[in-house]
Amino acid sequence: MKKEKLRVLVAKPGLDGHDRGAKVVARALRDAGFEVIYTGLHQTPEMIVETAIQEDVDVVGLSILSGAHMTIFPKVLNLLKEKGGGNILLIGGGIIPKEDIEELQKQGVGRLFGPGTPTSEIVEYLKKYFNIEKK
Repeated sequence: MKKEKLRVLVAKPGLDGHDRGAKVVARALRDAGFEVIYTGLHQTPEMIVETAIQEDVDVVGLSILSGAHMTIFPKVLNLLKEKGGGNILLIGGGIIPKEDIEELQKQGVGRLFGPGTPTSEIVEYLKKYFNIEKK
């Protein structure tokens, strides 16, 4: 899939109130030339998917630090498929154990980034995934 300008939704699901990382990632993606929509805190999976569909995004990035990743990622993935957004890439970040990362990726979740990941790594992953050439 060849894209010139990716649309990325960055969301903070659940009750987790720590959004600094999500804001840093959103800014880095915007600085890299992507269109970024940041939903803010305390989003439900339904709210995230509704926004993703309405905004016609290419990527949904979830930031989860609450430990609810094994519930929230599959819920968002399933809702995306149900609502016609099965082509939307779901990625994320947060504190997620390696075995959970492997299980979520088997279910269809894209790359998951842990704390301390350089934002350039996220940008490069998306550019490679969507076959966007470096300018």
